[in-house]
Amino acid sequence: MRPTVSIPERYNASELLDRNLSAGRGDKIAVRCGSQRATYAELQGLACRFGNALKGLGLRREERVILALNDTPVFPVAFLGAIRAGCVPVPVNPLLKAEDYRFFLEDTYARAAVVDHEYVGKVLGPTENRAEPLDVIVANGNSDGLLGFEDLVGREVATLPSEDTHRDDMAFWLYSSGSTGRPKGVVHRQHDILVTCEAYARNVLAIREEDVTFSTSKLFHAYGLGNNLSFPYWAGASTILHPGRPTPGTILETIDACRPTLFFAVPTLYSTILNFPDLRKYDLSSIRLCVSAAEALPPEIWRRWKEATGLAILDGIGTTEMLHIFLSNRPDALRPGSSGTPVPGYEAKVVDDEGHPVPPGQAGHLLVRGDSAAAFYWHDHAKTKATILGDWMRTGDWYRIDTDGFFWYEGRTDDMMKVGGMWVSPIEVENVLIEHPAVLEAAVVGVAIEGLSRMKAYVVLRKGEEGTTRLVSDLQAWCKDRLERYKYPHVVEFVPDLPKTITGKIQRFRLRG
Repeated sequence: MRPTVSIPERYNASELLDRNLSAGRGDKIAVRCGSQRATYAELQGLACRFGNALKGLGLRREERVILALNDTPVFPVAFLGAIRAGCVPVPVNPLLKAEDYRFFLEDTYARAAVVDHEYVGKVLGPTENRAEPLDVIVANGNSDGLLGFEDLVGREVATLPSEDTHRDDMAFWLYSSGSTGRPKGVVHRQHDILVTCEAYARNVLAIREEDVTFSTSKLFHAYGLGNNLSFPYWAGASTILHPGRPTPGTILETIDACRPTLFFAVPTLYSTILNFPDLRKYDLSSIRLCVSAAEALPPEIWRRWKEATGLAILDGIGTTEMLHIFLSNRPDALRPGSSGTPVPGYEAKVVDDEGHPVPPGQAGHLLVRGDSAAAFYWHDHAKTKATILGDWMRTGDWYRIDTDGFFWYEGRTDDMMKVGGMWVSPIEVENVLIEHPAVLEAAVVGVAIEGLSRMKAYVVLRKGEEGTTRLVSDLQAWCKDRLERYKYPHVVEFVPDLPKTITGKIQRFRLRG
């Protein structure tokens, strides 16, 4: 089903805030962050002040502004304020290293950077020999002689008409996770946020003004940006920001204290919370929907979460390139272990190497189309041509569709293994391993043994379990009993943890290396 969203030709994404003032929600709390509170009117005024400050620093239309920020009210103010001024915010992971910031600054030609005070050193280091000027604006702490965010916005007026942008103009960039190399700058347009709101927020979440959102995925990530900024602001809901590392204890304390109705996390965190010994001490009754994305949710974790909390998880798949989730389970159409069906406004298909649709049950390449698709990759024309096929986007994922139209994740295209001449999905084997009572997490990769393709499983055991030779045999037999007999790990290695991206995706390439 193609998008039916009607967007004016002249449109600016910062108008998400304007709609709340027009609806009379100016005095409503939009953001809670610890002891901080910000109403929609306050956010609007601060965004206008920040946009004016950027103009005062001499930034021009479509010049880039790096955001290396924790999840505090400064993030939405800087993100939407930059767009309002016609600039292009580029949120990046603030926990990366100085060399990563060097890359971001060089790749974007950024003219300004808004940085939380604890990360300033990592940003200033790469700017020492920079030919072009860079204004570093320090937020949430001592600016040490640099521009202070609070001082800067405090000098400006709280009104600023949104820049007269076209709906297809560049609005913001998001960098891909870079799980297999340098991250890629994904260029999104002014209308893309609104498309995801009309598609996913309306049709899957059924988000409303009374909702309160809480996302453990951070705002610099496409998933978190939708969960805790785009969707609540579009609906006039409230959101909870948590600037620290999302641990089971802090997540549960936040839920208990702040009473969110919509909770967003990744499979790894759902698993970690389930294994937190004090889980049942916390009140999760405010939550009406749980959502998972970033990596396929194993059905065993879905089952255990439902049993422990009484809450179902809606699993789905989205990409940085599509901005948010385009395949999803829904409350009335849910199949644990699957990614669900296409979200209204998107189409998806599974094709073979020649681009022909494959029959139900057969795996192939997942393609998707919808109007939130990125315009292109910055500085990577070859990747753009390989990924964007007309109005279809190649996701790089391997999927199959069942006879009821549900999509099932088989792994990344480059993760698939051929064993004995037969294709094997690592996800299928991992899901079975996780069902074993001794196993906490598992990752499966292909290896060569005596010149033959074989499977190796890296297994994290539950507390108190011991990685013995007998357990290896038990796990192999466990897989043979539940899958085709050739789908079992020929080698099992017990490890204390698995390498993952910041979003919780297993980095199988590190295990293969």
